[in-house]
Amino acid sequence: MFIIQLISEMIKAILFDFTQTLVDSSRGFRLAEKRVKRNLFKYLGLKDWNKFLKKYRQIRSDSLLESIFSKKTLWQNVCWSFKQGEDKTLFENWEYDYWKLVNHNTHLFPETLDAIIKLSKTHELGIITNAQHQPNELRSHSLDQFKFLESYFQSIIIAGENKIEPKPKRRPFDICLNQLGVKAYESIYVGDDWINDILGSKEAGLQPVWIQHHTVKRIWPKAQFLVPKINSLDQLLQMSLIK
Repeated sequence: MFIIQLISEMIKAILFDFTQTLVDSSRGFRLAEKRVKRNLFKYLGLKDWNKFLKKYRQIRSDSLLESIFSKKTLWQNVCWSFKQGEDKTLFENWEYDYWKLVNHNTHLFPETLDAIIKLSKTHELGIITNAQHQPNELRSHSLDQFKFLESYFQSIIIAGENKIEPKPKRRPFDICLNQLGVKAYESIYVGDDWINDILGSKEAGLQPVWIQHHTVKRIWPKAQFLVPKINSLDQLLQMSLIK
């Protein structure tokens, strides 16, 4: 493990991403994506699955880079790329089913609660997560399923709502730090997404920690600079910078 050369007394706060950091939604997203891609392929009346899949993945990647998280907007852009219009009512139904499936298959990583309880005794804790833009009929964010966690966090920011720009923009990090009453250099940020979490927190002045959970099947991007990595939250308890 890469050990950060920091004086441990400097670290007063630990901030976290939520999805794929504190909770595992990977199975839910896999199931939801598989279903919606097949539905969209059928809706468009296409015959070349590989061509469709390549286009879909490219548009999804571009959307994430532009901080566009609405599923309906993604599917709309895919339709436009094939010179077809969208059925708004149908897409609303798909979106509802998509998030219902994700939420149903979201659970805490096994070590999350124990790690959070222990860390909360020695540090200020915060969550900065991007809005998921779920339909009004469902909960506004999957973290609403885990209300019992809120007592351990002094600040919870859902970026992308209430006029707060989404990560990787700096503002959500600044707001959370201000609520916790700490400086950026006194804080670390733990997240799984290279752009939103690692680059975003680094640009905001925090020390990023990249979690690549050992239970998540995923192709991780190549790091662009040296950053500490962990594969479970309980490893935070062993890191010299927070002891």
